[in-house]
Amino acid sequence: MGSMSIWHWVIVAVIVMLLFGRGKVSDLMGDVAKGIKAFKKGMAEDETPPPAQPVAPPAQPVRTIPHTAETSPGTAVPASHLPGGDSKTI
Repeated sequence: MGSMSIWHWVIVAVIVMLLFGRGKVSDLMGDVAKGIKAFKKGMAEDETPPPAQPVAPPAQPVRTIPHTAETSPGTAVPASHLPGGDSKTI
């Protein structure tokens, strides 16, 4: 008498159906199925490696204008080097 027979399980199932109704049991089973699917999807996402980061091309060196000889005080600066185009003495 220690184990439950099939008739015990049938009686328990009938009582559960009477208490909760057929609609609630089917909704509950649908929610359980959705939970299992979400769990499996989450486990599958954890196992996939993250996508590789795109490799950026090496940065281009910054090109600068070569230095011109500095002028000494009292030397005229060409007009093309001044914003207004005027020739001035520094």
